[in-house]
Amino acid sequence: MNIEANQSKDIRKHSKLGNLLKKLLNTLFFAVVLLVFQISQAQKSSALGGIDKDRPNIVLIMTDQHQATAISIAGNTDLETPNLDKLANNGVRFNNAYVTFPLCSPSRSSIFTGKMPHILGVNSNVSGDNRMSAEHKELGLGHIMRQAGYDCAYGGKWHAHEAAISEGNGFDKIADFGDIPLAEKCINYMASKKDGYKPFFLVASFDNPHNICEWARNEPLPYGNIAPVALNKTPKLPVNFKKSETFPEALQIEQEIDKKVYPTQNYTEEDWRQYRYTYYRLVEKVDREIGKIIDAIDAFGLGDNTLIIFTSDHGDGNASHGWNQKTALIQESVKVPFIMSYKGKEGFKQGVDPMLISNGLDLFPTICDYAGIPIPEGLRGESIKPRLEGKKKSKERDFVVAETTFEGKQAYGTLGRTLIGKKYKYVLYSWGKNREQFFDLEKDPFEMKNLVSSKNYSEKLDEYRQKLLDWCKDTNDTKFLRKVLLPSNSTITSSELFDRPY
Repeated sequence: MNIEANQSKDIRKHSKLGNLLKKLLNTLFFAVVLLVFQISQAQKSSALGGIDKDRPNIVLIMTDQHQATAISIAGNTDLETPNLDKLANNGVRFNNAYVTFPLCSPSRSSIFTGKMPHILGVNSNVSGDNRMSAEHKELGLGHIMRQAGYDCAYGGKWHAHEAAISEGNGFDKIADFGDIPLAEKCINYMASKKDGYKPFFLVASFDNPHNICEWARNEPLPYGNIAPVALNKTPKLPVNFKKSETFPEALQIEQEIDKKVYPTQNYTEEDWRQYRYTYYRLVEKVDREIGKIIDAIDAFGLGDNTLIIFTSDHGDGNASHGWNQKTALIQESVKVPFIMSYKGKEGFKQGVDPMLISNGLDLFPTICDYAGIPIPEGLRGESIKPRLEGKKKSKERDFVVAETTFEGKQAYGTLGRTLIGKKYKYVLYSWGKNREQFFDLEKDPFEMKNLVSSKNYSEKLDEYRQKLLDWCKDTNDTKFLRKVLLPSNSTITSSELFDRPY
């Protein structure tokens, strides 16, 4: 037994060394490729008299806690977002875009590295569990865009992990954390660059509609309060307001125990309607700020050579399933707006596209592709540039994955994973009754009927169980691998899911 144990330890040791060597070689390879690219770009710029005409400016606009349906162009009549609507009308709106983690730090860390949060080791907003390694940071978007010849600027909320952007992330900070006067500072930046010879990469990261968190706690709002209105002027409750009989026990307990994060337990239905009214007003407030930036791009004559991207780091429960905030793997928290517009690009796609998007995985390679930067090996995301320009078919994935962890002083540390296809959605939490969920999103987009016990869906359920099992193995998600449920026809036993007992 000792010999077998030692052999097993040696195998694991050599495996870890092999993985480390592979990582180092990949990093070195990308550095060499990027260096060759930089030399090529420098030669090209020299030949053009110092002006880089081939690569677009890229403006990434982000909001925080903005659910996918909270834009009027998506058919929501409870609010008006004329500026985001205009952006969508001039480009493409992806209506199946998801985050990798419905929480600020993990989601934002993912967006700026193109990697899943558990790979980065960023599993919550909690100090000590929200920091990525220097190695991952050095391969972040700011660094590689700057190395490739872009001027890189960041304004507003960073939260990956510090609140405001700090040194060492590849960006020049042009505005602190805060929605006022973020738009004006972004406009000043663009004014200073509009006649320059280098393309720029600007990130404008707004905080709202995140202020709904303060409103729920009955606290003052940082950018101005929203006055309550008569009940008949508030939105109706969503059709999935009531929790189903199979609502996960773990979520129920996390909600009950953390009263500051979820201060809605004694809300009346009238309170919830005021919540929804306020949430939509906060979205309208940030839409006005975004409009200033979009208008300035056109006013400066930058519209034809500027790619504009809009998305959010996660959504908000907004009363669905009696939930406020995020973290839970419900559609309202994990599904976000995703719009791209490039008015000057001939043949650039317009309209609505149902392609599955992971903004945490796909933004990184897409921005690299538009900047002409070699996409690093080993990323799981896909550039959607070919699809946007109709030159060739983009590789369409079968599913996207989002993960979650409930952390903090009051939390029980519940883990969760969801695997979402175009038709079906599989959700699994780490413990508790009803921890497994399976939905037919075509028939049940509001996740009101859990199909785990339905014989009609047993084969499809097993298929998704296997997909999650394979995903955890492929991405080295060992922490959650111990929590997966095996397909009913599995040829392995649960003992094979553990690298150690606990």
